[in-house]
Amino acid sequence: MSTESGVRLVPEDALPAGALPESTLPESASATLVRFRDGVQARLSGRWVAAHAPAVEAAAGQIAGAAREGGRVQIDLSGLARLDTLGAWVLERTRAEIEAAGRAVDYAGALPEHRILLREVAYRETAPAGARRRAGPLDAVAALGAGVRRLGREVVAWVGFLGETVAACLRVLARPRSFRGAALVNQMEQIAFRGAPIIMLIAFLVGCIVTQQGIIQLQRFGAQSYVVNMIGILTLRELGVLLTAIMVAGRSGSAFTAEIGSMRMREEVDALRVMGLDPIEILIVPRILALMLALPLLAFLADLAALAGGALTSLLYGGMSIDAFLSRLQTAVSYRHAAIGLIKAPFMALIIGVIATSEGFAVEGSAESLGRHVTASVVKSIFMVIVLDGVFAIFFAAIDL
Repeated sequence: MSTESGVRLVPEDALPAGALPESTLPESASATLVRFRDGVQARLSGRWVAAHAPAVEAAAGQIAGAAREGGRVQIDLSGLARLDTLGAWVLERTRAEIEAAGRAVDYAGALPEHRILLREVAYRETAPAGARRRAGPLDAVAALGAGVRRLGREVVAWVGFLGETVAACLRVLARPRSFRGAALVNQMEQIAFRGAPIIMLIAFLVGCIVTQQGIIQLQRFGAQSYVVNMIGILTLRELGVLLTAIMVAGRSGSAFTAEIGSMRMREEVDALRVMGLDPIEILIVPRILALMLALPLLAFLADLAALAGGALTSLLYGGMSIDAFLSRLQTAVSYRHAAIGLIKAPFMALIIGVIATSEGFAVEGSAESLGRHVTASVVKSIFMVIVLDGVFAIFFAAIDL
């Protein structure tokens, strides 16, 4: 008896076990069901591929229907002309359905490539979606707690990564010839030389804006000359280094994450380890050292640019000459204010470098993962830089500086 799906049902004595029909293999997917005392054997033939999807589905349905009559089910793949992902998935789905009905199923005559394909597309039952419930106040508290716990784990991971970096720096100090000076110079060029124009421009504009708003507000009290004190202290202690760190985190930190993440995706980091090289020494140490050297320089240039913007705005809006601005600036600020701002720069650079490079090493083998970690690198770096600036502000206030 034959069916339109290409499935033929023959009695046990029509074909000996393991024998194929004498006719040539058909192009379309087909199966021969042979009944035995303890079950049924499905002998597949033809091309179980996507091009013959209707025949594949029909044949698989007939196999599942024959299995309902009880006994063991064996699927013989020795007569297959071709098997692709769709055919393998349909077979796995049929196997899962038969097993769910309490029948034993096994494959026979499968080539090694067939077994690999069947294993890779193994059918898995998806869990049904639970009933959606409304979020309550406790859910918000639980989400906050989970976020804090996740942040704690990330901080611990950053500290561990920092420890690996410090150990790599000590190894470089013990073997100075292994230090990659060319990589350090290249990173200094990318961070400091190429980043200086945009950072100085932004600092100049921010200095102009802050000074202009300060003059407008202080004019109400006839104290517009005190805008020099405001812009001088604010720029040297906080604004210059904070703007620089945020810009460096967005520009250079994201570049670090993208570069190292791309190397992870192309398995170049694993290749370095196979070659006997330490990726921390090769990739991380030059970048973090370059950041720690470049950020104070950029912060100093940002201070000068912001003060220049303040001087120009004071001239245009407040009628204060450049000489008067500089004279009052000398009495309003001292080296102490500039030192407080510049002291923060290496620590902010270290935080940016550790977060950016650790996020790069966490990238997996997809573009989605790369984009996610680049975004996380920038957000976490800016957040931690602001937190560190607040810690320094509290510390300097406590020691009366």
